[in-house]
This record gives sequence, C-alpha cells and structure tokens, in this order.
Amino acid sequence: MEKDIERKLVAILKILSASKEPLGAREISRKLNDEGIHLTERAVRFHLQLMDERGLTQTTGKLARAGRVITEKGRDELSNALVFDKVSMVSGRMDELSYKTNFDLTNQNGDIILNVSFINSEDFPKALEIVKEVVRAKYSMGNLVLIANEGEEIGDIAVPKGLTAIATVCAITINGILLHQRIPVRSRFGGLLQIENHKPRRFTEIIEYSGSSLDPAEIFIKGKMTSVLNVVRSGSGKVLAGFREIPIVCLREAEDILNRLAEIGLYGTLVIGEPNQPVLQIPVSSGYVGLVVLAGLNPLAAVEEVGISTQNRSLCLMMDYKKLTPLT
Repeated sequence: MEKDIERKLVAILKILSASKEPLGAREISRKLNDEGIHLTERAVRFHLQLMDERGLTQTTGKLARAGRVITEKGRDELSNALVFDKVSMVSGRMDELSYKTNFDLTNQNGDIILNVSFINSEDFPKALEIVKEVVRAKYSMGNLVLIANEGEEIGDIAVPKGLTAIATVCAITINGILLHQRIPVRSRFGGLLQIENHKPRRFTEIIEYSGSSLDPAEIFIKGKMTSVLNVVRSGSGKVLAGFREIPIVCLREAEDILNRLAEIGLYGTLVIGEPNQPVLQIPVSSGYVGLVVLAGLNPLAAVEEVGISTQNRSLCLMMDYKKLTPLT
C-alpha cells in the first residue's frame, strides 16, 4: 500500500512540475485520469495533504483546496523518483503512445509522436542549419518539425527563457501508425548503427528498451558516441537507429504503408528484412520480419557533434500532424 501511495505522489509531482500555474484537486484528478491513474478529487486532496506535510508541495492560498505548486524539495524528489518506477519506463511509454496514435494515412490527419529538444537561442541558427543538413540527407525520421521561441509552447510544454525548442517526429510514430492499421510491432532495442558508403552494416552498440529508464538515443547522444555528420558528409560513421519486428503475415501491407508515409514526409525506415532472416547480423524471432528505423533524434545528435549543447526529451508528447511543417 505504501509503495502504491508513493507512486501516486510521484505522478502528481510530475503533473505539477509540467504546469505553469497552480493546480487544484479537480484538475489534477483529470490529468491523472488521462495517464490511466484513477483518483477522485477527495483522494487527490488526501495525497496533496501528505505532500504538503513533506514539503513537496505548497498551497497558493489560505484554504486547503487552493491550488498547489511544486516546491524545490518536490523537484528534487521527482528527479530521484523510485527506481522501481523507472525500470522499463521507456518500453511502457512507447506502448502507451503507440496505442494513442490515431494518425489516418488516407486523410493525412491525426496525432503523431514528437521529441522536443531545447537549444540556447544564440546557438539556434547554426543548430538549425545542421538539422537541415541531416534532414536533407534523409538520416532523420522525416522532414517535419515544429519550432517555438521562449515564452511560446509546444503542446503543453513551455519554452524557458533563453532557449528555443524544436520538435522532431519520434520513430515510435511508425509503431503507432502500423498498430492503427492492425499491424503489431515489437520494439526490441535502440542502438548505434554503423554506416559505410551510405549503406547500413551492423549495430555496434545496443540497449534494450525493456531494460532502460532512458531512451537509448538520449544516452548515446550525451555519451558523444554518434558520428551522424560524418555519415551525412562522407557516407561513413554511426547513426542512431531502432530495431523492430512485425509478423510475416503483415509484411506486404506494412511495406505499402511505409512507402506511403515516406511520400508525405515521414520516411525513416532504413531496412526491411526477409521473413525469418537475420537483419544486419541481428537474429529475428520465428514468424517475424526485422525492421531498422532511424531515430528521430539523429539531427540533434549532429548538433551535439559540433559542440552545441542540447536538452532532449524523447517520446515527449503527441500533436496533430498538420501542425508540423517541412524543413527546406
């Protein structure tokens, strides 16, 4: 019971941390429900009282039902959230967002999954040129982006002072679109893919999604293990990619969907394997076909490679496809 309460407290802290304004129990209850956590207003008030006593939150008025804000102690608690809750967070988040993806390929509307990256505004013009270079070379998850300046918002994410945000399409969008067409996708791992003469050769590093609390792409970027710009400019180096599997019975339909997605700016599938055959030396489960999909954060990896710092949040939010614009 105690551990269950702790998890709910962390969920409330996340909601308060993401909000620019104080929130009351009713609004917190609604947002928790959106996350699949069902707490009544009364139950939320009980949790908020516990959090007030611990110094994790504080009221903005005199009444107990006034809006709450997160304190610095609360932010520290959130950043050191339960280790148990962090395990498998990535795979769970991937499944959740894949299920919520409702993009209609025929009408070209609906929500897709985005990564959001923050860059110092003074560095952004140079960074944007690097992003464009990677996108033009098609080592990204399509060519669609959304840019926001300080004080503006991308979805419910406010851009902090001194920063500029760029949202890129997350490769898990592919999972969601295929699932929407009744094609199940197994996401096995993210890794570093060696490219030679613009041809994929093998994975040199892999991290299983089910065993990581962070998107592997974020880990490889901050570890300075990529060489995306070398690939773009010389044809050889290491890019970020993910490995997926789909049932053999769905292969032809999946190929058609992936080709149609590429035509509308959602390219990124690098390799489609043969039934029951290894792909780039990676064994495939019996009855399945392997897919290698480029990571949506490849352009930002290239930005890091030229010495420009980025703050990347993968699997960050969902947004209507039509709100994004192609880079030219």
